[in-house]
Amino acid sequence: MLTKNHIKQLRELAHKRGRDALRLFLAEGPKAVGDLIGLMSCEELYVTAAGREVLGEAACARAGRVEEVAPAELARISQLRTPQGVVGVFRMPAVEADPDRLVRAATADLCLALDCVQDPGNLGTIVRLADWFGITHIFASPDTADVFAPKVVQATMGAIGRVRVSYVDLPDLLGRCTAAGAPVYGTFLDAPSVYDVAPARTGVIVMGNEGRGISPAVGACVTQRIHIPHYPATRLTGDSLNVAVATAIVCAEMRRAASRVQ
Repeated sequence: MLTKNHIKQLRELAHKRGRDALRLFLAEGPKAVGDLIGLMSCEELYVTAAGREVLGEAACARAGRVEEVAPAELARISQLRTPQGVVGVFRMPAVEADPDRLVRAATADLCLALDCVQDPGNLGTIVRLADWFGITHIFASPDTADVFAPKVVQATMGAIGRVRVSYVDLPDLLGRCTAAGAPVYGTFLDAPSVYDVAPARTGVIVMGNEGRGISPAVGACVTQRIHIPHYPATRLTGDSLNVAVATAIVCAEMRRAASRVQ
């Protein structure tokens, strides 16, 4: 049975301060927990009888501690409006912070950089997209949403176990990438079409804030400006795409074009 103090501690993981202090975060539901439990250290696992059956005993065996609780108890620690019968407490992984190693990642493969992406759903979706396109490093500005926030974790659908998000001084890191010969791509409205740009197998794709786009300081580090054109060019449309949708289009085009010249 969960004590009041334990419930309070688990509920503190809904807040960044609590997560950072304990170096723990929550994942919920059989799908998210099942995907993560083989990739990250699961310290504690809380399941209802029904949730345990869906998750499976093999997954439960990977957790440090398993406690079966009543649905009402699980609801008290869940961050979801409709709890899914499984709550996992995971240890935050060590994230690479050495600028030299991050630069080497950008010179070896394609990486993403997020400049003040603040919506948790967008961030979670972008992490999931990165995983889909084989991008394992994301560089994020300090004012980007917390990747271990409950809504972000849920939106990643387990991809957070394969993609590492490093919070860095973006202008400094992108400047280092440029100096090392890695191209830095950034999305702007007044730029060449992404479909006409030389394909990249390495470098950094920068995506900006939902409302303001890429900041001037980060924009100054971009070496190749790109644009996703609407169709047809004469048609009146909205002024921009959702940042997660734009990320998907740019990553898909970069990977497609690069694969054709290999």
